[in-house]
Amino acid sequence: MVKKSRVVVKIGSSSLTDEQGNIVEEKVNDHVSAIAKLREEGHEVIVVSSGAIAAGFRSLGYTSRPKTVAAKQASAAVGQSLLIQKYISLLAPFNLVAAQMLLTKEDFYSRGRFHNFYTSMSELLRAGAVPIINENDSISIEELTYGDNDMLSALVSGFTQANALIILTDIDGLYDSNPINNPGAKRFHFIPEVTDELLSYAGSSGTSIGTGGMRSKLLAAKKALALGVPIFVGNGSGEEKLLDILAGKGSGTYIGAPFKSHMQMKKQWLAHHAKPSGQIIVDQGAEQAILLRGKSLLPVGVLAVEGLFHAMDVVTVLNEKNEVLGKGQVYYSSADLEKVKGQSSAQARRYSINERAEVIHRDNWVTTKIMV
Repeated sequence: MVKKSRVVVKIGSSSLTDEQGNIVEEKVNDHVSAIAKLREEGHEVIVVSSGAIAAGFRSLGYTSRPKTVAAKQASAAVGQSLLIQKYISLLAPFNLVAAQMLLTKEDFYSRGRFHNFYTSMSELLRAGAVPIINENDSISIEELTYGDNDMLSALVSGFTQANALIILTDIDGLYDSNPINNPGAKRFHFIPEVTDELLSYAGSSGTSIGTGGMRSKLLAAKKALALGVPIFVGNGSGEEKLLDILAGKGSGTYIGAPFKSHMQMKKQWLAHHAKPSGQIIVDQGAEQAILLRGKSLLPVGVLAVEGLFHAMDVVTVLNEKNEVLGKGQVYYSSADLEKVKGQSSAQARRYSINERAEVIHRDNWVTTKIMV
């Protein structure tokens, strides 16, 4: 791991509450102390925290987690304030400020909404705050059945270019069968990729409090890997637990690559595993800039766009001779790149999903052309 990494930590409902749905201060404080330790070591930390519905349903008189959408939304409206209050009070002794952000999946695919999220997130991290993200359960519908924030954490990690996604749960990793019912279940310590066979092993949610079973976590891992982010699924305790996970010593399952070799893994993933969704043809000046001078690809050097792709997809880059130069993740959709190809960065950046000038940043690029 590099000294300063951006880490997304997803905390599930069962890791925050008791079986009755009450927030357990000892559990929250254990997570907070580990987050504070990460910050002390120089890492940026983004928290995706479940628990709003679990924290709020009993205050409204429900004896168990509600099933209807309306009751879930009402519970979340009550519970979200209780949850963020707990984070605020427990982070304060570490001189850390909690910042609440409520999102839905659509926020990542709307250029304007994502720009607002990205700029505020960047400023919060620059100022030293700890963003606490949750789904906007009180108004959303689809997200309430989408898993216990697992997919949200994958999107956050991918679109913020995180170095690692840590999913904390009440089970120490992924198994080939349910370890509660089968004492002989085998735990996976490392999984290179998420396959259909692995998804067949995954069961349903393990508790009445959480909604995210192992299948949900594997699907989230598949999405995070598609965005170039390695994942850890497991548990732990104490202030050192997150640092141990980053160092490859976590109690759970690593998916995609060991965290300590992530920078190499990102290049390997781009070169050998990522499937391109389209092609970009660049001029000679752009070719020399990205191959010989280690520069990012800018809109002014783009001659043509082929195929349909979204922002953050992987594309192949070719020169005017139709030779493949390499692959990279783009900050523009194919439709938006068509509008800005050949333009200056100042003209084009308004079409980028996060208003970055680059079409492909050099950190998200791998050269495949053999240089002679």
